[in-house]
Amino acid sequence: MNIVTFNPFRTIGMPNIKYVKPEHMFEEREKIAEADICLFPENWQVNALVYGMKKNIFPSIQSVQLGFNKIEVTRALWSVCPEHVPKTEILGRNDANINKVLATFPYPFVAKEIRSSMGKGVFLIENQQQFYEYAENNPYFYVQEYLPIDKDIRICFVGDKVISSYWRINERNTFRNNVAQGARISFDDVPQEAITLVEKTAKALGINHAGFDVVIAGGKPYFLEFNILFGNQGFQQQGISVEKIIYSYLQEMYKPTP
Repeated sequence: MNIVTFNPFRTIGMPNIKYVKPEHMFEEREKIAEADICLFPENWQVNALVYGMKKNIFPSIQSVQLGFNKIEVTRALWSVCPEHVPKTEILGRNDANINKVLATFPYPFVAKEIRSSMGKGVFLIENQQQFYEYAENNPYFYVQEYLPIDKDIRICFVGDKVISSYWRINERNTFRNNVAQGARISFDDVPQEAITLVEKTAKALGINHAGFDVVIAGGKPYFLEFNILFGNQGFQQQGISVEKIIYSYLQEMYKPTP
């Protein structure tokens, strides 16, 4: 199997692999043409690769396009499991929508930048002035009800299955549970209900590489978001090689026809 990767750091150790810088994809069309599959393209590359060059890609086109920002993530989740999404409003910035948010959401509530990761771009809004400051800096509003939790679950789905799941426990008295923000990882007693929900949702959406963030509130699992480029701290602690798992999946999916 001949492979082109656009992200060498996520494909270390895979055999028969060639690297193409994303910005050089059109200059290196021959490498791409010879490849059986192209790995980890950026969102802007996907349409040209899939529809123009007729290439198989990994993660799937659904993974890349649905995971592009929080708006796309939430709309995808609304389409298949709306009962597992916290109350959320996605609105353009104008005075009417500012007033709508302030009339709809009691304090505190959460406001997010539509493209952010590692706990950045997430704000706990506790008063009107804080929301005005958020609104001034964001042309689109992504506003969500606040769920009183001190931990969440990262569930990693790769290929066609969950390969890792763990709690991210907040011990710093903030409302962010990201490992990058100082949360502690625990592999103990991750509820099967959450894992099953992720498996069902990923398969329904055609996603084959994503880290899903799930919380348990009122005894029920809720999705916060999913990211297709997720951290590897949990894998490192468990001794899991995600690259080997991806390569085995690709071999099975794209093995030559007899």
